[in-house]
Amino acid sequence: MDKKKLFLSIFKRYVLMIIGCLSYSLSLQMFLIPCEIVGGGVSGAASLIQLVTGLPAGLFIFLINLPILIFGFKLMGWQFIIRCFITTTMLSFTTEMLSWFIVPITDNPILAAAYGGILQGIGIGLFIKTEMSSGGTELLGRITNHVIPLGSIASHVAIFDALVVLVGAFMLSNPENVLYALILIFISAKISDVVVLGLNKAKLCYVITTKPEDVSDFLISHSPRGVTLINGEGMYSKTPKGVLLTCVKSSQIAFLKSSIKSIDQDAFVIVTEANEVYGKGFSRI
Repeated sequence: MDKKKLFLSIFKRYVLMIIGCLSYSLSLQMFLIPCEIVGGGVSGAASLIQLVTGLPAGLFIFLINLPILIFGFKLMGWQFIIRCFITTTMLSFTTEMLSWFIVPITDNPILAAAYGGILQGIGIGLFIKTEMSSGGTELLGRITNHVIPLGSIASHVAIFDALVVLVGAFMLSNPENVLYALILIFISAKISDVVVLGLNKAKLCYVITTKPEDVSDFLISHSPRGVTLINGEGMYSKTPKGVLLTCVKSSQIAFLKSSIKSIDQDAFVIVTEANEVYGKGFSRI
């Protein structure tokens, strides 16, 4: 990669990171903090501190993350930690900056949890997509799992997030906070998946047939999709069979099934989700 392309790649990464920080900060200042919703993670803990003490959440996003980054230095390496530090600093700054002029647009906690989840999901998705991170409970979970290797990293992260949510519900004397936090976390996870994976979904199809040549010839001549043949054997019948592998758009499934049925009514067809598909007939890799 030449210097110009390298510069553009790094520039794009940091622009998307800044957009992610702005989106995440908007969720806090426009929806979650005004409606007293404490989600998981460091941002949830910082929001709780602001709600209880009045001290700025942006400052505590930085202060809580700082020791986590220090402890994670040896485990994750300096390059990752530096990226985390930059992202954490920017997230702290944008959270404080937006607090000066952003006003809440709803006092309905369900709407706040839903739209806050959308904005947080966009932010988290952009962090993942650009290989940036703000540290938080995800990094803390990695550290504690390394020290106490019980369960998975995800379970450690879930425990820390749950503790923040439960402490928030207790400190604010609002048990419903747990329900709002669940809405927030669920929507955030779904939106971040869309940002990372995109809408480039398709159907992955396996066709097990005794007439692989006829089926593949028909599919290739009537569709721009490629078809791959894997030679197989029926373990019950002990007869050779062809396993055809292809990806199609969801709208083409009905055509695929009717086409196979017209050629081999005894074919065995498996259709499953493919989250990302690149190549001929789809997006370029």
